[in-house]
Amino acid sequence: MARRRKKAEIYEESLNQAMSILKDISEDTTTPRNIRRAAKEAMDVLQNTAKTYAVRSADAISILDEISQDPNMPPYTRTKIWNVVSILETIKD
Repeated sequence: MARRRKKAEIYEESLNQAMSILKDISEDTTTPRNIRRAAKEAMDVLQNTAKTYAVRSADAISILDEISQDPNMPPYTRTKIWNVVSILETIKD
């Protein structure tokens, strides 16, 4: 039981870290609107507590992976998105 609680704390910390980066992206006015919208959508998915940590992170990765192919994305934003994806990939059930 203690191991499960510890894992949940680690996952919660990872989600908070990812949310912080996504918040930066969504508030960056130099980033195209569709990319900011996708970042907000990924944040909403990560906040849905009705789903498990792994499902939330997989859904957010799907959204971010799709938008990371956008040719209009600034390189620094793409790097931030890849960082979020790598954080979320550590979350498993």
